Amino acid sequence: MSDSYLDVSGLFADRQAQRSSLHARHLNEQLVRVLKTIGYDVGFQKGQGQYLFDREGARYLDLLSGFGVFAIGRNHPALRYALKSVLDADFPNLVQLDVSTLAGVLAERLLEHVPYLDKVFFANSGAETVEAAIKFARGATGRPGIVSCSHSFHGLSYGALSLMDDANFRSGFEPLLPGCTQVPFNDLEALERALSSRQVAAFIVEPIQGKGVNMPSDEYLPGAAALCKKYGSIFVADEIQTGIGRTGKFLAVEHWNVEPDMVLLAKALSGGHVPVGALLTRKSVFDKIFSQMDRAVVHGSTFSKNDLAMAAGIATLDVIKQERLVEQAAKRGAELRLALTRMVPGYELLKEVRGKGLMIGIEFGPPKSLKLKASWNLLETANKGLFCQLITVPLFKEHKILTQVSGHGSHTIKLLPPLVLTEEDCNWIEKAFDDVIAASHKVPGAIWSLGKTLVDNAVRKSA
Repeated sequence: MSDSYLDVSGLFADRQAQRSSLHARHLNEQLVRVLKTIGYDVGFQKGQGQYLFDREGARYLDLLSGFGVFAIGRNHPALRYALKSVLDADFPNLVQLDVSTLAGVLAERLLEHVPYLDKVFFANSGAETVEAAIKFARGATGRPGIVSCSHSFHGLSYGALSLMDDANFRSGFEPLLPGCTQVPFNDLEALERALSSRQVAAFIVEPIQGKGVNMPSDEYLPGAAALCKKYGSIFVADEIQTGIGRTGKFLAVEHWNVEPDMVLLAKALSGGHVPVGALLTRKSVFDKIFSQMDRAVVHGSTFSKNDLAMAAGIATLDVIKQERLVEQAAKRGAELRLALTRMVPGYELLKEVRGKGLMIGIEFGPPKSLKLKASWNLLETANKGLFCQLITVPLFKEHKILTQVSGHGSHTIKLLPPLVLTEEDCNWIEKAFDDVIAASHKVPGAIWSLGKTLVDNAVRKSA
């Protein structure tokens, strides 16, 4: 290798101590402040599988996995090999007046998992697939309306944001895309009222809502599909977070035997290195968009079928198949949910454990005892949902487990670990949660002292 070539690993080593100052100066200063406030600024140096390693060499269990991106774990050797093979091959990448071989192969392999759909459109992210779904649904039906669910998350681009009702994300950016309305999740009567106008192009729904890990009733998704068919609306399953094995099936809709008109995928499909999104749909929809030769490129994106992204998708699907990670997610998820559910009767702050596969929500709620109730109410008054930070922060600092609160003002902690989780990892999770939840029931105690610190910080910020 030429001495003049850039050594990125050397650059990383030379500048890693400046990561926070670089971000504060040139990127997102508020994010740097948040990480320092809660003690998450440990400076991760390496990622392997389900583990992260900080600058001191300490090992952490990653239950966040890049918001569900690293289903096969970080830096999987098969994925690295696939990407290196593309770089070594001198492929004629992104020849825009040609078609991509690797895109054809990835599309073929995706459709093998979803045989009732016929066509694939590739994008660069989950949000881009949502934008494409809005356009395709309107173009295919000639209708303006898009219906989604309250408390959903579909992305932060303009159209995707228009499908969400979260004021934290919408504030300052309105007015958004017209014709978009929300109905309550799990409410078929409300959905039928919305669809009955026959002006709705599509109903877009997460089979399991990412914010809160909200589960549908067994009747909801089949009923929603039937209503869409009745009123001529396209049924779109946003499987960006739930798909690619996350829930113990390749697609979450398989749990309810539903066949959507359109499926949106991203996150885990990428393997974590090169972004890739995919919209799968019926030929009847696709043909109305790309209807003739002069509309062959009526929608697209410059980088959407680049060879690295396509190779990443192919390699990821291969790893999932070879290592039987869908089955692994089902097995480990069931074991972990059972272990956590067994804790519920013993802790008055612990309300419910729910989910499918390795998409798990752990919900906390108001206590009954007076001492705990007073402390809980103090936190809630200061900042709704703050209690969960009293769980996630000690999980991180004391037990080396990285996880997240499931949305603004939420009382639910969400687990989205890599699907390669081991029995030893599950024991680690169980013991850590048991220890931290037990500590949260001791008033006064270290956890509630942390709560006072967070409240004081929140008051200072708002002053």
